[in-house]
Amino acid sequence: MNTFKVISPGIATFVEDLGRYGYYHLGIPPGGALDQASFIVANALVGNDQNMAGLEMALMPAKLEFEKEAIVAVCGAHTTPKINGQEMPSHTALKVPAGGVLEFSYFKKGARAYLAIAGGVDVPLVMGSRSTYPLGGIGGFKGRKLEAGDILPIGTPTGKSSAKSLDSAYHLKLDEIEELRVVLGLQDYKLTEQSLNNLFSDVFVVSTQADRLGYRFKNGQKFTYKDLPQPFGAGANPSNITDACYPVGSMQAPGGNEPIVLQRDAPSGGGFAMYCTLISCDLDRLGQFAPNQKVRFKAVSMQEALKARKAYQERIRAMVASLV
Repeated sequence: MNTFKVISPGIATFVEDLGRYGYYHLGIPPGGALDQASFIVANALVGNDQNMAGLEMALMPAKLEFEKEAIVAVCGAHTTPKINGQEMPSHTALKVPAGGVLEFSYFKKGARAYLAIAGGVDVPLVMGSRSTYPLGGIGGFKGRKLEAGDILPIGTPTGKSSAKSLDSAYHLKLDEIEELRVVLGLQDYKLTEQSLNNLFSDVFVVSTQADRLGYRFKNGQKFTYKDLPQPFGAGANPSNITDACYPVGSMQAPGGNEPIVLQRDAPSGGGFAMYCTLISCDLDRLGQFAPNQKVRFKAVSMQEALKARKAYQERIRAMVASLV
């Protein structure tokens, strides 16, 4: 069996796949790579099935040592991989020799880079997934982020790595002010018309409180509420509701203050009103926002959201097909 050792783990490096589905009603969120497209392409580059487990490195990358020769690829945030100190291209399959050390430059753009290894990171399946759910302490490697000295197994490669690199047209691009599309509901009726207008006209800024549970946005105006009776058990604050299920991507603002968009590891329910929900295909981009990224929100219809999802799926297929 091949293995790799964590020399330094970075800030938050987790074993992830595409997620754990079917258990949200039990309080276990889907998890999985926050930027699913980058994760899928990294796997395609090394000849893996798209759901084979890899590493998600957030904000600061890991440094790894490989026991035996391995084929790897890194996609997502802009970083320069280095093998035994030699700079190599990203978004392409690379060979790490036996005993080789793989490290990365600091991210120049984006918040998360995805490392795929031919054969996948061979940690056990838990409830159908190898993704890490740290709040529950399950999945991934020992249910937690990686630490220095960890030794992880690599599975047996089953496919052929790509001889091509991902075209730069498909690399991550971020504007000074990014746009995130949302569908209104379930409790947008609680907000005043002025607050709804502010939600879509203000320029928000990603705060330092942005991780796999959720992204908090600052610099927007405080939400104000219509004078409506509170449901029994919801408490006096108009930002509260009686406990309900939370969709991934839903936006809440406890106390009417800085809005939070829930991410893939978020709790499955609670007592805060949800004003809108980020469309599924924009979750990838949200996961690539580092603190201080400027953002505007845009309301779209369900029909527009479905059209965007189709375009997103077609883009992933095109990226993978370009590597064959």
